[in-house]
Amino acid sequence: MDVNSYAYHHPTPWDAHFEPASLPDMLAATTAKNPAAPFLHFLGRTYAYREIHTEAQRFAAGLMAMGIERGDRVGLFLPNVPIYASAYYGAMLAGAVVVNFSPLYTVEELAWQVADSGTRLLVTVDVPELYKTAAEVLAQSQLETLVVGSLGAMLPWYKGLALRTLGRGRIAKVGYSQTTRAWNDVLADPAGVEFPAIDAQNDIALLQYTGGTTGRPKGAMLGHSQLSMNAQQTAGLNPFGTAASEVFMGALPFFHVFANTALLNHAMVTGASIAMVPRFDAGQVLDTIQKYKTTGFPGVPTMFQALLDHPKLARTDVSSLKVCISGGAPMPAPVHNRFEEVTGVRVVEGYGLTESSGVVSANPYRGVRKKGTIGQLIMGTEVIFLDKEDPEKLAAEGEPGELAIHGPQIMRGYWNRPETSNDTFVERDGKRWLRTGDVAVMDEDGFLEIVDRIKDMIAVGGFKVFPSQVEDVLLEHEGVKEVLVIGVPDAYLGERPRAYVTLNDEQVTGEELAGWLNARVGKHERVESVVIRDDLPKTIIGKLDRKALRAEVGV
Repeated sequence: MDVNSYAYHHPTPWDAHFEPASLPDMLAATTAKNPAAPFLHFLGRTYAYREIHTEAQRFAAGLMAMGIERGDRVGLFLPNVPIYASAYYGAMLAGAVVVNFSPLYTVEELAWQVADSGTRLLVTVDVPELYKTAAEVLAQSQLETLVVGSLGAMLPWYKGLALRTLGRGRIAKVGYSQTTRAWNDVLADPAGVEFPAIDAQNDIALLQYTGGTTGRPKGAMLGHSQLSMNAQQTAGLNPFGTAASEVFMGALPFFHVFANTALLNHAMVTGASIAMVPRFDAGQVLDTIQKYKTTGFPGVPTMFQALLDHPKLARTDVSSLKVCISGGAPMPAPVHNRFEEVTGVRVVEGYGLTESSGVVSANPYRGVRKKGTIGQLIMGTEVIFLDKEDPEKLAAEGEPGELAIHGPQIMRGYWNRPETSNDTFVERDGKRWLRTGDVAVMDEDGFLEIVDRIKDMIAVGGFKVFPSQVEDVLLEHEGVKEVLVIGVPDAYLGERPRAYVTLNDEQVTGEELAGWLNARVGKHERVESVVIRDDLPKTIIGKLDRKALRAEVGV
């Protein structure tokens, strides 16, 4: 559907013009406007834009002095701590390509991604679990240098002192050497250093690895232009007119593409600040919202569920929040409705993926929205719907099809995987479209709805069953809290759906739930059983993890 054929509800026109730029240049420009403006709030300490910009310059100078050259890969193995921002922008200023690593990686996972990306230098922090993993990888891989930041040095002086004196078990004993360097020792004077010129249109800024839903993760190559444009597109969604005074709740992990764009780069482009927590903890998040009067909260559905479950919510002032943005996974309607009822804060759903730098669509923050949809396309973004069986064809008019995206935020391709990159794109109408693997429809008002993922569809006797549709019905039962539906082998039908659920306080059996559900769905959608569990597997950012569940149950 042509974007001109429906009313566009975002505050910035769809055809607005944004200039691509390097991320370090954008940080410098924002800093120049108001150097003393707060950028990061971290456990009671506030870092101004000037501080982060200066530290990024010093880190860049230090990298260059250590022999890091243009195009070299610099890895970040960090939780949400202030040096993440300094290392991220500093590595790019030195002409390097940043590689994000999940802090939950095992030694094997970290070593594999270091090797795949060709990472030369890795930045971590002196948290025992992280340092131990990184040190083992340094000892057994091609990694050349480990740079270790001090958590205590990033805290307010009194918290840092308490950590050093009372919390010694929470600080790793780092064996510093020529190959294991302290963060402060790496920083160098940038005066007189000639940083390499960055070509925003062509230079890669970030290797962002996918979650690896099939096989090993793949590194999406995101250039400065993709990241800077998506940050500006995201900023264009703000209807409140106070961009520089916004305070974002930084509970999403920075290493994830959602947070990278919707938090870090979004704030940096506009001059907003981020009230960050090292990792998601519902009680700490509520305290942070109240203390810093946060105005926007990007999160995933399980975060909002956790806040609802926390006893502190009832006595926490969340009135500063203008909007919460839910992404990463569909938000169950009961959670959506209850969160708004309890808090009075509007929740809007959006959509994006690693390969799109983070954001593709969103429901408007004000005015018209449609619950259960992922909203309207953001500026400059187009979609087509491909036939689910043959991506060379378009889906029939009005029928669900595989969502394919074209826009300035779409990745260049996958790192060292040209064949996979070719399969991921289709050429049509003189444009290169990214195949998402998500099955979607668009209504007459231009609002998109994700029906399911192609790889998740269950083949039941020749019929295609969308797990999400079965999940949506089961979530209507007041006893069900979370649900995942997967296909399990069936001798007669090939596959049948099976549901795994966690419960609210209500007492109900799996048999009762299966009977209730099967009376409300089509014959081929009926589950062979409902399995009740204490919890369901989740990814690092809190998304329900269908792949992990399949692995657990062996299908």
